[in-house]
Amino acid sequence: MDLILWRHAQAVDAHESLDDLKRPLTVQGEGQAAEMAGWLKRHLPKNTRIVCSPALRTRQTALRLTKDNYHIVPQLAPGASVAALLQAADWPHSEHAVLVVGHQPTLGLAAQQLLGMHMPCAIKKGAVWWL
Repeated sequence: MDLILWRHAQAVDAHESLDDLKRPLTVQGEGQAAEMAGWLKRHLPKNTRIVCSPALRTRQTALRLTKDNYHIVPQLAPGASVAALLQAADWPHSEHAVLVVGHQPTLGLAAQQLLGMHMPCAIKKGAVWWL
């Protein structure tokens, strides 16, 4: 099973007056998301299932790839556990590739666990790791 981890693109900075789940992408983030979505459109296997955090910035990132072919999974919100991510992806049992649009540190921790790494793993904003 292919598991693709896509961290949301650059979003506006967090501050007290803005709910974290409502932080939108910056103009630069919109460009990052569009560029990576273009690459993904050329390389993703057919029937790839896309799951996404409910945060605005992850939904905006996913929207650059598809307008309606993704599922919002509340358990993928910021602070999600690796176990929740793997359950949402149906790892390792899914018959199709799964693309998870989410957050650090969860994405990095999932990659670290699945790759058997002993050091922390960080996924940069807008980047994809394909396992």
